Amino acid sequence: MSTTGNQGRLWAISEVTKRTPRTIGNGHKASDYFGCNTFTAKVMAEKLPKAVYKSLLKTIKSGHKLDQSIAPAVAHAVKEWAIEKGATHYTHWFQPNTGITAEKHDTFLTIDGDGQAIERFDASQLIQSEPDASSFPSGGLRATFEARGYTAWDPSTPIFIMESPNGKTLCIPSVFISYYGQVLDKKTPLLRSDEYLCQNALKVLSLFGSKATRVFSTLGPEQEYFLIDEAFYALRPDLVSTGRTLIGAKPPKGQELEDQYFGSIKARVLAFMQEFEHELFKLGVPVKTRHNEVAPAQFETAPIFESVSVATDHNQLTMDLLRQVAKRHNLAFLIHEKPFAGINGSGKHNNWSMATDDGENLLEPGATPEKNLQFLVFLLATLKGVYRHQGALRAAIAGSGNDHRLGANEAPPAIISAFLGQALTKILDNIEAGKLKGATSEKQVIALGISKLPEIAKDNTDRNRTSPFAFTGNKFEFRAVASSASTATPMATLNAAVGEALSEMATRLSASLKKTSDFDKAVMDVIKEYVVETKAIRFEGNGYSDEWREEAAKRGLLNLAKTPESLAQLKTKEVKTLFTKSGVYKADELESRYHLELERYIKDLEIEVAALKEIVNTAVLPAAFKHQAQIAGSVAALAAVGLDGDALATQKAEVASVAELIAALKSALTGLDHALEKAETDNLEKKASAFAYGVSEAMAAVREVCDKLELVVEDGLWPLPKYREMLFLF
Repeated sequence: MSTTGNQGRLWAISEVTKRTPRTIGNGHKASDYFGCNTFTAKVMAEKLPKAVYKSLLKTIKSGHKLDQSIAPAVAHAVKEWAIEKGATHYTHWFQPNTGITAEKHDTFLTIDGDGQAIERFDASQLIQSEPDASSFPSGGLRATFEARGYTAWDPSTPIFIMESPNGKTLCIPSVFISYYGQVLDKKTPLLRSDEYLCQNALKVLSLFGSKATRVFSTLGPEQEYFLIDEAFYALRPDLVSTGRTLIGAKPPKGQELEDQYFGSIKARVLAFMQEFEHELFKLGVPVKTRHNEVAPAQFETAPIFESVSVATDHNQLTMDLLRQVAKRHNLAFLIHEKPFAGINGSGKHNNWSMATDDGENLLEPGATPEKNLQFLVFLLATLKGVYRHQGALRAAIAGSGNDHRLGANEAPPAIISAFLGQALTKILDNIEAGKLKGATSEKQVIALGISKLPEIAKDNTDRNRTSPFAFTGNKFEFRAVASSASTATPMATLNAAVGEALSEMATRLSASLKKTSDFDKAVMDVIKEYVVETKAIRFEGNGYSDEWREEAAKRGLLNLAKTPESLAQLKTKEVKTLFTKSGVYKADELESRYHLELERYIKDLEIEVAALKEIVNTAVLPAAFKHQAQIAGSVAALAAVGLDGDALATQKAEVASVAELIAALKSALTGLDHALEKAETDNLEKKASAFAYGVSEAMAAVREVCDKLELVVEDGLWPLPKYREMLFLF
């Protein structure tokens, strides 16, 4: 086999097969060091004066406004703790509209009046910082020359210390706003949405006599991702530039044997997972689960539920640490929704619920949910919010990566619907019919018929992996969120939608209660109205089927396949009203979000086009030309010695076949250029639409020919690592 064209690929294969698991010698109980790098309540109690501690805890637990008079004491305690832990710098850690985290480091070091070096960190440095806002995406909120922006400490999330090879940095979770107070980040709208949800949930709870003083949304995001060896990653310009393979032929084996899901974890990957979890535990991130996912080289990690604010920050840390720790193990972490064609992509399943400050899960049905009126009220308010604002929720999960995944018989469809399961569906159907007889959901058991094994408790709901929004026992699982996305935007949208529905629910319940002294009847009357009003959003079947698409259209549900048409929902009157009424986005902030998301979509595809053309011109075509030349040389050699007949004709046909593929590839490239020319316009909406359809289709045509060439060009000439290598060699 020739090594002219693939010396790098052969080297990578050789390197990968020699890798051994990295060891860190960790044998400690997680509880012994959990949160050791976090400014926890326990640390606060030790470091802060009692009154200061109580005041700060009140802000964290109850959502009360921070008493700024305590800031000097908190800043001093934080500094002393951080320096004791070895930190030399601090940063306001925030989440701009890039979707990733940002930080600017400052040292504790300062020079006093006598010229002596001392460590200093005061209240103003804790509460506020001033990063340059001009270079972050703002969607038109800020002109490039308007540089000033502010980060402000968010006490709802614990302060933490990040370790690096040569030092430690104190990280202060923060929000990011402009000079005029406009939102420039993902976190602020999320915090606003939780406040809105709380206000309206308390209105409903007060009608049930609840003594709760705060309601907050909870979140447990399951994070899917891929790992490949970094040697392969370095040889794939498309992965480096875009996060996904823009070409790549289907390997002989993919996920057909269904042997990856929950399979035995390979030694190198398990070593990576163990170190990754070790780092998360130190930061107080309660990671709970690890396992192989469906596709080869795909994995999942999932945490214990936390408040939505903390969970969002912890998910950002999770993605950051996945990348960092993977590199220590000579692995590349792939977070794109569809890094490989032909196998399942990755999502982020957002398990969401609502809880009170006294520990009650408002979506916990209990043993007999048909008798739990409060549960039914919150369940139906959730359904109402999702039904009414399906467009806003679809926009919240839109992106170039998710376009490759949603509706691809591996992930939920682009149509937003809700799954409740047989037991709850039966209850709601009986409520609609005016009867509850026979509508029981008491716990059932599954008898296995094997004396040594226990009976298995049967959940009230099955799981439906084709549903984008499924009830799973005591929470909803928003399965359609993109794997690379921040959880902040989809959760802020969901909170706002449900908060609005709860506001309406409180009004309608109050009106119903005035008509009768029978509390249960008054509540049930409203519940029945909501059952009827939300029936269209409920679907229990196969979301992948063509029949569902037809049925969804009859129900009036939106089917928004691509990002541009999904983002257009942000311009509708209903969505504008939702966000401005809830205070999650002001009018100009929502407009800016629309523009920055549309700009990001276009930029993503422009980068993909440039990367694809580079790969074709510098890797695929040269390999194809060399392969063609080798066959042509063989034909010439046969002719030179006087051989003729079928053998020569066959080889001539082979040369012609390769030549036709090369011509087809050149033609496809020309088609791509023409599509780009048609897409060129100053109108963002038209440009995004042209990329979503014309340019994407032209890219697919280029890929199709490249993949055919990969299957015929001599293996020794193909320079790019192939799927069979990237997905199966660890």
